[in-house]
Amino acid sequence: MLNSIKDKVSLFQSELNYQANLWQHQRNLPTINSGDHLIVEHLKREGVYITSLADLGLSSTSKMLASANSYADSMVNPRDIHAGYKLPQIYTITDLPEFFNWGIETRLQNIIENYIGLPIVFHGVHVRKDFPNEQQLETLLWHKDSEDRRMIKVIIYLNDVTEKQGPFEYIPLPVNFLERVNNYRVDYELWRSNFLGINDDKMMKIIPKSAWKSCPGKAGTVIFADTRNILHHGTARSLERSALFFAYTANSPK
Repeated sequence: MLNSIKDKVSLFQSELNYQANLWQHQRNLPTINSGDHLIVEHLKREGVYITSLADLGLSSTSKMLASANSYADSMVNPRDIHAGYKLPQIYTITDLPEFFNWGIETRLQNIIENYIGLPIVFHGVHVRKDFPNEQQLETLLWHKDSEDRRMIKVIIYLNDVTEKQGPFEYIPLPVNFLERVNNYRVDYELWRSNFLGINDDKMMKIIPKSAWKSCPGKAGTVIFADTRNILHHGTARSLERSALFFAYTANSPK
């Protein structure tokens, strides 16, 4: 009982410190232009913003993209097949300069810091190839990430992604009381699953499919997503999909 009270007091103090740090850092947030401010505001409203490498126009993109496509092309269909599910191939490539340099581009980091509201840290990047799958398992289940109170993953499609390639899909942040209640109901189901995720059938019983947002796109599509606060998953696919995942949190994540 005493330990439980101490834990609750500690959690409350941690949240107070977090809010105080947000307030104090407001005056130190990097200056961004009006277009990037729109990206930040859209993320705060919906939890996702979609653009493209061309529209971002970062100077290190061409080297990064050429290397990413080379790595993706070298990934082969895995032999491990369990009950109709093929594990993705994932390479951690953070230490390669063409990827690290893109991940720390000033404009990119300024956008993310203005969204997170605190000094940020770039955790790294994966190049990932997902293969056709018959079953909804692993990251194909609806879930939330848990690294911080707010976080950003920047997802870049390396090939055209239609419904056949299994686009990223999410449910926007709630905007009214009913949507908040439904999100709490989903959070309860995630807790019951030991945070492994829930399938489409369970999700449809709480949040209708009409509220889900699929993100197909051409090669070079860029998705900013707060994967801590939005419900999201990769969808089932009949064709391969290759993508990059850059991850960011506050520099002292929860």
